[in-house]
Amino acid sequence: MPAERSRFQEKIIKNYYQNRDAIGLQKAQECVTELYLSEGKKRATVWKRLVSHLEKVGLKPDQIKHLQEKDDPALVAEMLSKFV
Repeated sequence: MPAERSRFQEKIIKNYYQNRDAIGLQKAQECVTELYLSEGKKRATVWKRLVSHLEKVGLKPDQIKHLQEKDDPALVAEMLSKFV
């Protein structure tokens, strides 16, 4: 049986979902920074996280795939600048 949530908890959950795209944008920007600095397996891991954040921002799957194929952090940063 699920526990009852307090008003405070409900407000936190509500605010999270209202700001989900902004949170995704910030996390995606952080991943772009990591992408500039990473190589090899670490770069693949960063791309996995970045893809999930780009989906939350609202990019279409074909755009995300194109960015992944190019593997250029500058291109991703340029795409994200349109959402700021």
